[in-house]
Amino acid sequence: MTESSMSFVTLISLELSLTEKQVKSTLALLDDGCTVPFISRYRKEATGSLDEVQITRIRDRHQQLCELSARKQSIVKSLLERDLLSKELNACIDAACTMTELEDIYLPFKPKRRTKGMIAKEKGLEPLATYIYLQTMDSDPNTYAMKYVHEDKGVLNIDDAISGAKDIIAEWVNENKDAREKLRSLFLNSSTVTSTVWKGKESDDSKYSDYFDYTEALSHAAGHRLFALFRGEKEGILKVNIRPSDDDAIALLESMFVKSTHRASAIVMDAVHDAYRRLLIYSMETDIRKQVKERIDLEAISVFGENLRQVLMAAPLGQKSMMAIDPGFRTGCKVVCLSPQGQLLEFVTVHITMSDRQKEQGAQMISDLCTKYNIEAIAIGNGTASRETEAVVRSLPICKKCTIVLVNESGASIYSASKLARDEFPDQDVTVRGSISIGRRLMDPLAELVKIDPKSIGVGQYQHDVDQTRLKNALDDTVMHCVNTVGVEVNTASSQLLSYVSGLGPILAKNIEKYRNEHGPFFTKAALKKVTRLGEKAFEQSAGFIRIHNAENPLDQSAVHPERYDLVEKMAADLSCTVLDLINQPDYLDKINLSEYVTDDVGLPTLRDILDELKKPGRDPRDTFVSVEFSDEVNEIKDVKKEMILPGIVTNITKFGAFVDIGVHQDGLIHISEMANRFIKDPLDVVSVQQHVKVKVLDVDMNRRRIALSLKDVK
Repeated sequence: MTESSMSFVTLISLELSLTEKQVKSTLALLDDGCTVPFISRYRKEATGSLDEVQITRIRDRHQQLCELSARKQSIVKSLLERDLLSKELNACIDAACTMTELEDIYLPFKPKRRTKGMIAKEKGLEPLATYIYLQTMDSDPNTYAMKYVHEDKGVLNIDDAISGAKDIIAEWVNENKDAREKLRSLFLNSSTVTSTVWKGKESDDSKYSDYFDYTEALSHAAGHRLFALFRGEKEGILKVNIRPSDDDAIALLESMFVKSTHRASAIVMDAVHDAYRRLLIYSMETDIRKQVKERIDLEAISVFGENLRQVLMAAPLGQKSMMAIDPGFRTGCKVVCLSPQGQLLEFVTVHITMSDRQKEQGAQMISDLCTKYNIEAIAIGNGTASRETEAVVRSLPICKKCTIVLVNESGASIYSASKLARDEFPDQDVTVRGSISIGRRLMDPLAELVKIDPKSIGVGQYQHDVDQTRLKNALDDTVMHCVNTVGVEVNTASSQLLSYVSGLGPILAKNIEKYRNEHGPFFTKAALKKVTRLGEKAFEQSAGFIRIHNAENPLDQSAVHPERYDLVEKMAADLSCTVLDLINQPDYLDKINLSEYVTDDVGLPTLRDILDELKKPGRDPRDTFVSVEFSDEVNEIKDVKKEMILPGIVTNITKFGAFVDIGVHQDGLIHISEMANRFIKDPLDVVSVQQHVKVKVLDVDMNRRRIALSLKDVK
C-alpha cells in the first residue's frame, strides 16, 4: 500500500465506522488490482466480510482524499515558487479536510487578475486600509488619509484615498476564511430559491410554466424541482437565484468586521457592503450551487443505479424457442424467430393492424412460424401498436400455449443502430436487429441490456443533467455488480457481457470470444489461461464468476473459486466420496464440520459460502419469471377512466414517485403521497422496478398526456 493510502486509513475508518484493519486490508487489495466484486466475495477474511457497498465507499473516499492531497501539493508548489509559504500557512493547508476549505485558505494567495484592491495597493494605500480596518477609538481616517494623497500616484484627494482603502478592505473581507465559512453556512441553510421567466420567453416552453414565478426555501426544494430549474436556466428560459436575504448576509458580515460606530467603522461597514454585493454574493452562490448540484446528482445517480440494478436483475424467461415482434401500423410488424440460444432463424414483416385481408394473412404467417419453429414464447415490444398486436396474437389458437409478454423496448433502437449490432447481424437492417433485441431481453435481460448504454434503458431521471463521469462510474459499478452476482456462462456470453466480469474488461473479453471461435468451447476454467493476455491476475479475479456448464470438473459450473478446489476435494475425500457426490447428495454436506477446515487463509465466512454453493451450484439468484397481463378494457390513453383498477408494471422510480406501465403507451405516475396510507420517505421502500402492481386511476389529463395513479386501498 502506498504511503498516502496509509495516511488516509484512520480518517476513512472513522468516517465509515469501520476498523482500521478493514480499511487497510481493503485498500491493500484494491492497490493490488483486485476488483470490488472479487474482494467482497472471495476475500471476506481479509476485510471482515465487508460487502460491495462498503468496499465501494472505501474506494471512492480514498480517491477523493487522493485528489485533495494532489491539490494540496499543487498549491504548496505554487506558494514555494512565489516565496509565499510560511510554516503557519503550510500547517493550515495540511490540516484542510475538504476541497472547499483548502480553496478558502489559498484564495488570498491565488494568482488573479488585476483587481481594485491591487490597484489601491500599488498606489500605496495598504497602510491606510490597515489603519481604518483596526477601528481604534481615536482614529481619524480623514487626517490620516492626507498622508496618502499623491497626484503622481493617482490619489488626488482624501476621498480617493479612502475609496482605495475601502477597495482593499473589501478584498480582505472577501478572502477571510472564517467569513466565507459562516456566510457559506448561511447560504446553505437559509437560502431561498427563486425563479422568473426571462422577458419574451413566456410562451417558449410550457413545461417550465410552473417555475415562471417560483419561490421555495432551499432546504425544502426537492431534487427533481432543482433539476428542472437548472435545466430551464440552461435553456435560457428561467432566471434562477439561490440566496438568503441580503439583510441577513450583511448583518452576519457586519457582526464580524464592524467594531464600533465611529468614522473608521462606518468606512469598514461600507467596505463590507461592497464586498458582499460585488464579490461574495456571486462567489457564495456559485459555491452553494455546486454543493446543491453535487447533492442532487448523488441522489439522482443513486436512484438511477438502484433502478438499473432492478432492471438488470429482472427474472429471465430462460432459453426458449422465441418469436419477437416489433409492432407497427404503417410499416408493419417486424417478426423474428430465435433459437433458444438467441440465434436468428427467420424474419418476416406482417401487417396485422391494417385491412382485414392483411390481418388475416399476417395472422396466418405468425401461426405458420409458430408451428415451424415450435415457438414457446412471444415477446412483443411495448411501443406503437403493441396492444393491438398483442390482441391479434392472443386470438390465434396456436399461440394459446405460448407465454406472451409485452417487453419494454427502451434502448432497442439504440442497440439496433450500434456497431455491435452491425457486427452481430451485418446482413440485417435496424428493424430486424431491434426485434432480435426485444426477444433476447425477454430470454435474459442482463445478457442483452449490457449491450446498451445504461442511460438509454429508460430508468433514470435527469440523467443528462448530472455529472456524466460520476454517473458513468456508478452505472458501471452497478452493471459489474449484477453481472458478477449472476455469473457468466463463458461459452455463450457475448464479449459485452464478458467485459463486465471481474478482472476482464473489453480487450480480454474479445480475446476470449476470439479464442472460443477459433478453438471451440471451453471445457475447464483452467483453459482460460490459454487466452492471449489472460494472465494469473486476470484469472484469479475472473475465475469465480465464470461458469462452464457440462464442464469436466463439476466445480467449474459453480461459484467456488478454483483456488479452493483442493479444499473441496479434501472435504470429499474425508467423507470417502467424490466432489460430484457432494453436489448431488446433500446429505454429505450435512456431515461436514466446517471448523475442521479453518486455516490462516480460509475462515468460516468463505467456508460457509463454499457449502452454500455446493448445495445449489451455479444457481441463478434472480427471481422466477412471471408475466403481467394488462387489462383488455384499455389499449389507449383515451380508454383510461377515473376510478379504474388496472394491472401494471413499475418501469421507473424517482424520489417523487414511481412510473407504471398500464398498457396504453404512456406510463402513469404514482406520486409518493399516493403510495401508502402512511408517510413514505422513499418510493423504493414500497415498490421496485419490474414489480407487478394494481393501481387506481385518480386522473387523466389528455392534453398533457398525464395519468395520475394510486396504490392506496387497492385490493
